[in-house]
Amino acid sequence: MLGWSFRYLYSQTRRIVAFVTLLSFLFAPVLPAWALDATRGGALPQPLPLFPADNWWNLDISSWPVDQNSSSYINFINNGGSRKLHPDFGGNSGSGFGIYGMPYAVLNNVTDADRKPVQFQYWDESDGVNLQTGASVSFYPIPNEAISQPYWVEGGDPGNVDKRSSQDRHLLLVDRDRNHLYELYNVFYNASQGKWYAGSGAFFDMNTNNRRPDTWTSADAAGLAILPGLVRYDEVYDPTVTEIKHALRVTVRASNGYVYPASHRAGSTIGALPMGARLRLKNSVDVAQRTSDPNVQKIFRAMQRYGLIVADNGSDMYITGTYDSRWNNGILNPAFANLSASDFEVIQLGYNPVPAATAISSVTVTPASATGGQSRSGTVTLTRAASANVVVNLASSVATAAQVPASVTIPANASTANFTVATSAVSSLTAGNISASYNNVTKSASISLLPSPPSAPASLASLTLNPVTVTGGGASIGTVTLTAPAPAAGLVVKLSSNIPSRAKVPATVIVLSGSSSASFSVITIKVNRKFSPTITASNSGVKKTALLTITRQ
Repeated sequence: MLGWSFRYLYSQTRRIVAFVTLLSFLFAPVLPAWALDATRGGALPQPLPLFPADNWWNLDISSWPVDQNSSSYINFINNGGSRKLHPDFGGNSGSGFGIYGMPYAVLNNVTDADRKPVQFQYWDESDGVNLQTGASVSFYPIPNEAISQPYWVEGGDPGNVDKRSSQDRHLLLVDRDRNHLYELYNVFYNASQGKWYAGSGAFFDMNTNNRRPDTWTSADAAGLAILPGLVRYDEVYDPTVTEIKHALRVTVRASNGYVYPASHRAGSTIGALPMGARLRLKNSVDVAQRTSDPNVQKIFRAMQRYGLIVADNGSDMYITGTYDSRWNNGILNPAFANLSASDFEVIQLGYNPVPAATAISSVTVTPASATGGQSRSGTVTLTRAASANVVVNLASSVATAAQVPASVTIPANASTANFTVATSAVSSLTAGNISASYNNVTKSASISLLPSPPSAPASLASLTLNPVTVTGGGASIGTVTLTAPAPAAGLVVKLSSNIPSRAKVPATVIVLSGSSSASFSVITIKVNRKFSPTITASNSGVKKTALLTITRQ
């Protein structure tokens, strides 16, 4: 499967606000006015549709070419019959907390303190993960309501109910202030551990058209965002919204590879459509003849103009929408059943109209997430090979922590160029974007810098004597060694001998600041027989011993 790859810039101001918020929470009887505000099914960021107008979810495909194997793909879906469409959304199922469709939450006033780590099954394709170590970091702004309240997670049961083996359990979160989208798959909150688990997780900056890294999944099998493809109650029944202006998410029972805009495969069934394939309701279909409901007609018209995108394996021709108790499945189900797979055609697989002019296709940073102080490799890619040298301007939204050259030149007849991202050590998670601009087109890539793991405090590692056998009256040199250099104030090690009348040691020895060892003398007296005193060194509950042998002359 993830990840961020943390595409987010936390300003100093936000960190201060988060800190003040935390203090207020601890010492005040009520939450401050700027605490995280989570609303299930709340108002989405404007303007709609989600993502830029030229995003793959929002493109008018009514004139796009039909794939030469369209009929074969449709026959596969029909599977010897006539596969009807079905609305995979609605209200409460009437069984426990069961629901139809996917809920989503809209968040306001998100601060660093609201972000939580999630332990992923597919961490190497998830966001919010140190991709070098696999360790999760505090990244997903999951509201506490999702832990114990129903209807925040797909399926309906609260997050602390483990139904991962029988349900997809998606959790969709929108940071409305920043226009950011977080999506999780197969979530569960383990109350005994106080920890969230999930199969995979993805972050989308909805201000950009950034695509998932190739071969990566998201919270959806195809590697796409889920929320922009859902049929929502507000857009269907709002009289001021005359048309739904985005494609819809559809599932099929089996798939075979993936094509643009998808980035991940979820099957290899011969004859099946790939992830990312588009289906379009034929223009010859009169939607008014399939349903008399003007609101459902709006959904069908979107299928003709924006189409369906294959996003996951499931039931054939299930159209995904949001959970909303206002849906009337008594209207939706029979209307959708009036459409079948044969009413659709498959758009030429992977079709992506070539831009009119050479432009930036993407900018990537590898690794996207790593410890600050390590350099990264950046790559700028054009939509086509340059006919002459192309100078691409670069910028970093976190320039104090990640520095890039002012520009990079892509030579003639090439389509890519590399550059170096120099980073500095950071004391806390620092995330932002590296952007590349050319010909009025800007693309960005997320970058996150992780603080170096704190070093363990110095402690006593060993005690040695040299020599270990002395003649009475002679001396041995003892050496204490630490696990790390001593702190600024030095480190005091207590010493003792179990036979002080025969072998004497000082009460303490000090390991100086920055040093890892210190020595002391063990003084013995003349003896008429052999003695074997034990010398002990101790600090902060750690004890080390060494045996000294004293012989007579």
